[in-house]
Amino acid sequence: MNRLFHVPLSPFCRKVRLSLAEKKVEVELVEERYWERNPEFLRRNPAGKVPILKIDGQLLTESAAICEYLEEKHPEPALLPRDPEGRYEVRRLVSWFDDKFHNEVTSNLLYERVNKKVMGAGYPESKNVKAGAKAIKYHLDYMGWLLDQRRWLAGNELSLADFAAAAHLSSLDYIRDVDWNRNANVRDWYAKIKSRPAFRSILADQIPGFPQPAHYADLDF
Repeated sequence: MNRLFHVPLSPFCRKVRLSLAEKKVEVELVEERYWERNPEFLRRNPAGKVPILKIDGQLLTESAAICEYLEEKHPEPALLPRDPEGRYEVRRLVSWFDDKFHNEVTSNLLYERVNKKVMGAGYPESKNVKAGAKAIKYHLDYMGWLLDQRRWLAGNELSLADFAAAAHLSSLDYIRDVDWNRNANVRDWYAKIKSRPAFRSILADQIPGFPQPAHYADLDF
């Protein structure tokens, strides 16, 4: 059985979960408390990070590399375009969300509000939370601008860029940190993507101590 060692609200784990589900690759989810730095976990990945995917007799790490591996092993349905320009744009946006969005928004909101409590690492820093709440507005506006010109974030077909963005936003939506009324394009995009069968396990996540908001699993918001 394929196994994915993950943390439910990690956007990097969620991106891999969405790719696996979209490609109908069955996997057993194993929650990993990576911050405890268990020796067995560190043997799987000395970097001490999730996700880790056990598949095809291998242990794969780093979410972007895992997703590219899945694309090559399971090319249908495609999450990367065939043309170099299209592939570039998808990769650019995956990097945007996993780097810029993560550093400016996810780490300031999700990590402060949830990860610190779960890890016993103290209380949220209000200045970081305020910075994240300000930055997410800019990112939602940028997504709205992209969606003014395209059906999906990177073009006219669903791609890994959409899953990268949805992985971050769904984690933040779980803690009520996304203003879906800010941009109609983004709201409509998220409604489409969260209605996909691949999103079902994401919407079923339950985090002890952090109950789902009423709208989280509602396909009509």
